[in-house]
Amino acid sequence: MNVLILGSGGREHALAWKISQNQRLNDLFCAPGSSAISELAQCVPLDILDPRAVVSFCADHRIDIVLIGPEAPLEAGVADELRGARIKVFGPDQAAARLESSKAFAKEFMGRHKIPTASWKVFSDAAAARAALRSMSLPLVIKADGLASGKGVRVCRSREQALTAVSEFMETRTLGRAGRTVIVESCLEGPEISIMILCDGKNYRLLPASRDHKRLRDNDEGPNTGGMGAYAPVHLDEQTLRIIKTQILNRTLAGLRAEKLDYRGLLYAGLMLTKDGPQVLEYN
Repeated sequence: MNVLILGSGGREHALAWKISQNQRLNDLFCAPGSSAISELAQCVPLDILDPRAVVSFCADHRIDIVLIGPEAPLEAGVADELRGARIKVFGPDQAAARLESSKAFAKEFMGRHKIPTASWKVFSDAAAARAALRSMSLPLVIKADGLASGKGVRVCRSREQALTAVSEFMETRTLGRAGRTVIVESCLEGPEISIMILCDGKNYRLLPASRDHKRLRDNDEGPNTGGMGAYAPVHLDEQTLRIIKTQILNRTLAGLRAEKLDYRGLLYAGLMLTKDGPQVLEYN
């Protein structure tokens, strides 16, 4: 098989490393790749946010399957274009990828399908957000609606921090268009857990639970990042795992099917293990 990986980061390097060991592999390409990935795959200067360019490359190089690593090509509709050209692709279509590309959509999806999550409000007007903040209980979490490479979340333990986050996201636009709309959530307390499933849109297979570290600097004193490392497996007792499957994963898959969202690929649920049970922080 000829395989194309989209992306240039650590996850794509790991995919290239493993796929390069497969005896069925013929040619392995990665776009845009990196110097490390170039030791395992042919790196190509392809615009991975241009669906037609990706399809054209696949046709020219007889690509059998495309693995999409980053979230931006999913938001750009690359998976849709590939499937339209009858090219196999690991990754959800544009509409289903809104679970990550729009936090407001994800929260509303969870609300519709009774998936446990923090209480929230969505704001597209900075003045309205500021007015609401003055009466909301602390601590609060301010989230940019759009893709922000893991940097669009602020945990605010004071009113001033919350007002600053709203101003920076919505008015200064430190995150560009990602912060035009914000979600204000109640702050969940407890240990975090990362749950990942391989999904074909109807069924799923659960990967080992993991725990990642998002905060920059020692003692978690810095801002959130796209990830500072992770470890797995993390032990989950049978009751917690049963609740995660029945109240979160099964309801998520049922919701996707009910809304006719084509989710094929890997779905990540970031959870907080609260005293009231597991609750969803976000989907990736």
